[in-house]
Amino acid sequence: MKKKLSIVLGLLGAVGFVFGQAQNPECMQNLSIFAEHAKVKNYDAAYEPWKMVFENCPQLHYATYAYGEKILKDKMEKDPANKDAYIQSLMQVYEKGPEYFPNKFSKAESMIDVALLKYDTKTGTDEEIYDMLDEAFKEDRDHFKNPKALYLYFSTLVDLHKAGKKELQDVFDTYDAVTGKIEEENQELSETILKYVEKEDAGTLTSNEARILKNARINGDSYEKISGSIDSKLGSLADCENLIPLYQKNFEANKSNADWLKKAAGRMDAKDCTGDPMFVKLVEALDALEPSASSKYYLGSLYEEKGDNAKALEFFKQSIDLETDKYKKANKLLGIAIKANKKGQTTTAYKYANEALQSNPGLGSAYLLIADLYHKSANSCGSTVFEKKAVNWKAAEMARKAAQVDPSLKTRASQAASSYEGRAPTKSEIFNSGMAGKVVKINCWIGGSVKVPNL
Repeated sequence: MKKKLSIVLGLLGAVGFVFGQAQNPECMQNLSIFAEHAKVKNYDAAYEPWKMVFENCPQLHYATYAYGEKILKDKMEKDPANKDAYIQSLMQVYEKGPEYFPNKFSKAESMIDVALLKYDTKTGTDEEIYDMLDEAFKEDRDHFKNPKALYLYFSTLVDLHKAGKKELQDVFDTYDAVTGKIEEENQELSETILKYVEKEDAGTLTSNEARILKNARINGDSYEKISGSIDSKLGSLADCENLIPLYQKNFEANKSNADWLKKAAGRMDAKDCTGDPMFVKLVEALDALEPSASSKYYLGSLYEEKGDNAKALEFFKQSIDLETDKYKKANKLLGIAIKANKKGQTTTAYKYANEALQSNPGLGSAYLLIADLYHKSANSCGSTVFEKKAVNWKAAEMARKAAQVDPSLKTRASQAASSYEGRAPTKSEIFNSGMAGKVVKINCWIGGSVKVPNL
């Protein structure tokens, strides 16, 4: 409900305000009083008139619910002796908001608010919290954007599985759904960031655009944190020793289910379980049922496992040609680049990482890979130690670019950039070389140049 506060009050000066039915004049007066106090964060003074409106005229105005959250949270903090009563009132605020003002408050957001309140105040069981969040996610996925709620949704499910109350398949299905949602949100944020990042570099952002860009980066940072926490929570549950028997058990029942086959093969590929016969069964069934970009990609992984890199690359290319979604295409191109990098095929890895960026310029992971490729090639670039070490500035530049376009990579990218800069020429080396402020040409496959920092 927090986001509603910025639009709540055009209501004061309530004289002449039109309602669908005649209202208790006392309610109108108290509405005006509590709203004036709440606007200046005087929640103590707002509480009694707010309570009168909430209990007697719950349909009067949505400000009752938008400000009710702030007022009650303040009371919970300042009057701990009556905290339980305030908690119950706040739950009613969350529940009744969408009931009386469905155009202002969604049911899913309401359920999220109640679940988080139960969690924060330790007034709900794992089952209650999970069931609420599960219903909210499945009923209204579009409005399920709260990072903390996304993590809690998955975290409580893992805990329920460990307690023997949920199946492992439920954990994987929810993991796919939650990480897919995070990816969608990050893609939207990335498009917003790309829209304004050039103007930021040029110093031509308006104040409103700067605010939008700042908020996008803050949200991206939040998703970065929960994404790592979700992967940590999944932990060893997704190891090959768990995946293989699970898919062996469920294969016969799902061998005609393309979506199940796709997810199962994808998870085994991601966890390097491609050497197991179960992976072969999954991929062959998927390709026979629904030849697609995904099935061709996994066939490539099969031939790669066999050591037939030429055949593997042929299927990887077929996968790319069949892929119509630019984000999925970019991810597949990056996947090929990562595989090539593991084999030491530096220029091939760069080629596909660069193609991934052409498909999705906001794919920060591709910039990070390119940064790593630059760093690893440093010793073969240049004729002097200074020139070779200078390549690390180029690597740091790419790492910083990753953070600029994809805030979900902020921590990793910052650490990588610092690491590369630590391997670049030191201040004393710059001073002794006389190269401060000059340009170093990069004489290898990387090409281009890098400017030496001024001292």
